[in-house]
Amino acid sequence: MASVIRQNYHENCEASINKQINMELYASYVYLSLAHYYEREDVALPGLAKFFKKNSDEEREHAQKFMKYQNQRGGRIVLQAIAAPSLQEWGTGLDGLQAALDLEKQVNQALLDLHGVASTHSDAHLTNFLEGEFLEEQVEAIKELADLVTRLNRAGPTGLGEYLFDKDLLCSE
Repeated sequence: MASVIRQNYHENCEASINKQINMELYASYVYLSLAHYYEREDVALPGLAKFFKKNSDEEREHAQKFMKYQNQRGGRIVLQAIAAPSLQEWGTGLDGLQAALDLEKQVNQALLDLHGVASTHSDAHLTNFLEGEFLEEQVEAIKELADLVTRLNRAGPTGLGEYLFDKDLLCSE
């Protein structure tokens, strides 16, 4: 049954929103894996653990924003299985930050692809929603992660440099 509130909301936009919901939940899942890896007693980087936990929460909030939006437009939420993270052991802090940077670039590309679908179907409301809620934040997240990668490289990606970087990150979060 079609929704009575649905207007200028193409099926491709609806499907792409569902795909983005899955992407945001996947990103949350990866960040949660990173957080708990760096929290382990044999890794013990609490600054990174806290940072990645915060990012996990943010990605889950993004998924919920898309779900709310889907309902507001008269679409139907279709949840799919969330893929497991590609790794279970994330390595050094630098390895984890690089993985997070790559993940944020993937999320950003998915948002840009969604924006393209919305533009193709002249869905001004969806393009405005993406521009107002997500695109700038993605650029900022990519910049923040790139800065952290640079700072950790500068401090020394292992040993004392990694410890001091993590301690500084914990105090700044």
